[in-house]
Amino acid sequence: METTQSNQSDNQLNVDNVQPSTDTQSVNLADYKVWNPPHSSPATPGDSQSLPDTFFEPTTEELKSVFAQQSRLTQNLVNAPLKTQAIREREDKEKQARFPTTRIRVKFPNQLILERTFPSTDKIKSVYAWVRNSLTEEAKPIKFVLYQTPPRRELRVSDTTVKFQNLYQLHLAPSSILHLSFEEASLNSQVKTPPLLPEILALATDLPPPPTFDDTPKSDDKGKGRSFFGGSGESSTSGDSKLPKWLKLSGKK
Repeated sequence: METTQSNQSDNQLNVDNVQPSTDTQSVNLADYKVWNPPHSSPATPGDSQSLPDTFFEPTTEELKSVFAQQSRLTQNLVNAPLKTQAIREREDKEKQARFPTTRIRVKFPNQLILERTFPSTDKIKSVYAWVRNSLTEEAKPIKFVLYQTPPRRELRVSDTTVKFQNLYQLHLAPSSILHLSFEEASLNSQVKTPPLLPEILALATDLPPPPTFDDTPKSDDKGKGRSFFGGSGESSTSGDSKLPKWLKLSGKK
């Protein structure tokens, strides 16, 4: 009897000491897109501390614009017809149906980005689990927080106002960028590579360049410089042949 209890105790001890598997098969690489930091990284949220206070002071024009926007919003709410709860819920479901998926990009302190598309009905804990699964075994026990900025809005699983809402209800659909911050300050370096699994880092590629809108039509393009009367845009000194017939007739009177 004592031998049986001893074996059960040993088995329980072995179960408690099992470490998370480091096998690459436990990580579905198809769930990850990895983007390298941009070559000229823009200012990160932490860089705002070096900006002067006057940078954050709104101008007169900005205040007027915000006031006008709020006035229009208030007027629309006052003039809007009364809706029952059933009508509001139906309209909300119709809006949610337009965004069945949500693309989430998680940006690490060094600007490296993880990307994945989630069902909009998923909770924020699914995003946390996905990020944690990409970390090394040493970094997995370390807590981190996902947040939006500006202004800073933390999306903590422990927050009951966040925990029970899906990605659409959190206003993250159809796509959002979330910043990541570790509780251990040494992991928030802006120059060091984040503690991701090697197979995840191997997927990293450069972000595609943004589209440019600097293309201007060439001087010899067709249709450029057409005159009001349908001519080619040349000077009126080129002869009466460029004038429309109705203008020629009016000139002979």
